[in-house]
Amino acid sequence: MKKSTGVVVSLLAIVGASGYAVQDLRPREQAAIDEPFVGVTTDGDVLPGLYSIRATGVSTEPIREAAVAFMASLSAEQKAETSFAANDIEWRRWHNVHRAPRRGISFGEMDEAQRSKAYAMFRESLSAKGLEKTRNVMKLNEHLAELVGKHGEYGEEFYFITVMGEPSTGEPWGWQLDGHHLVFNFVVLGDQVVMSPAFMGSEPVTGSGAFAGIEVMQDEQDKGLALMESLDADQQARAQIAGDKTRGNALAQAFNDNLVLDYQGLVAKDMTPAQRKALFAVIGEYIYNMNESHAAIRMRQIEEHVDDTYFAWIGTTGEDAVFYYRIQSPVILIEFDHQGPIALDGPKLASRRHVHSVVRTPNGNDYGKDLLRQHYARHSNDAAHGHD
Repeated sequence: MKKSTGVVVSLLAIVGASGYAVQDLRPREQAAIDEPFVGVTTDGDVLPGLYSIRATGVSTEPIREAAVAFMASLSAEQKAETSFAANDIEWRRWHNVHRAPRRGISFGEMDEAQRSKAYAMFRESLSAKGLEKTRNVMKLNEHLAELVGKHGEYGEEFYFITVMGEPSTGEPWGWQLDGHHLVFNFVVLGDQVVMSPAFMGSEPVTGSGAFAGIEVMQDEQDKGLALMESLDADQQARAQIAGDKTRGNALAQAFNDNLVLDYQGLVAKDMTPAQRKALFAVIGEYIYNMNESHAAIRMRQIEEHVDDTYFAWIGTTGEDAVFYYRIQSPVILIEFDHQGPIALDGPKLASRRHVHSVVRTPNGNDYGKDLLRQHYARHSNDAAHGHD
């Protein structure tokens, strides 16, 4: 991991010893997380009974052990800055913007041994492909710093880790990775995991020079386009919810935990078997960022709602098409969005050089909150658990 002393000193001079963490949220953002959590819904009301505490048969012990090792590598001061309660509001403070306020410990503050243990925790939690995507987003953020000459704003070091709760076999806990174009909220309860909200993107999406060969979001882009192009004219007309692609169409990004978003587009039950297979190939690109065994469990849950899964599209098709798509059901919300430039030069129009994606678990289970609610209710009178 590249770490320039000059960069860190200049950064500290600007924002203080805790990096971006010393800043406050903007009033609009603070108001959003001050709202009681509901979750993404179609009408403001949560559909009950979608999630349950149950045994999955897939151990989370390797994740717990890796998290314990990471926390043990931190100094007492670092651990105090990184540790939060399992149900802390800190979960909801994540932000894609590069200058956002963040808490925890950044990769720039870690030594090599600590960074190695952080990646070991990711390796146990994520799939090999998910870990590769994670590293590529971080590398392209370093590439962006070089392209625009702003190492004090962009770079690999500006990604922060917090750990919520004590890594446990029976009590809820989790970790959060928070940084520019890369956010994972990873919750563990017994042998169940929830990884949402999750945000991934980049500007640029491909590297050059020393970063040649590095790319992100190309499979998500290409498989989404292939699905749209597999639809016949009538199906495409139903999937198309708007014709004009704006600079940014994504709705479920940071500070939209209580988004109300009704279904739009083409429902999967009106697709052919081959089209439904293509639809789930797109979904798999996002879900299989987590450990494959846990992802397979999540995919089965999503497949149970195939008849209530909608595919919506904004933009054009074709080799160089720029577009937005959304996949939504009672248990999954995925958005992919070509964005306009922020750091790079060029026309202020959406392009393939800048991509955002977000994954949500609707109806109250982002951050595993519905599972946490059930856990706390189950043990509300159990003094050994100590839950309020």
